[in-house]
Amino acid sequence: MSDAKTAPTDVAPEEFIAAVQPDAKQEDARRLDEIFRRVTGEAPRMWGPSIIGYGSYSTKYASGRDVTWMRAGFSPRKAKHSLYLMGGYCDEQAGKRRDEQLARLGKHSRGKSCLYINKLADVDLSVLEDIIAEDWAVMNRLYPD
Repeated sequence: MSDAKTAPTDVAPEEFIAAVQPDAKQEDARRLDEIFRRVTGEAPRMWGPSIIGYGSYSTKYASGRDVTWMRAGFSPRKAKHSLYLMGGYCDEQAGKRRDEQLARLGKHSRGKSCLYINKLADVDLSVLEDIIAEDWAVMNRLYPD
């Protein structure tokens, strides 16, 4: 298996979160960690220098490259929190439900498999938790251990 550019590290996620600035971004990161831990039942692990991931799965890209990646995660970036949620990207039906959920979420933007949130006060946390939970279920169905 070839090495991914972003791989698990031995850095403690709690130490990383404690260093996040400003304080409001750090508090959001603590809250996101609580939500991800509760929904996934997994302890976090750092992936690279700035991504907090929960669980992992292995897959093969169309190019034939084997990779291992987190099932879900987030990074408290300077501008916006990046949430890595692959389930809505990997499953068409889940993607359609995701669109309905995002309409109720609040202020956000998104990429292919990322959800970007400036601050948690901008979104409905119960909708966010539902999105994370559904995504986690999809990933577990698509990539069972």
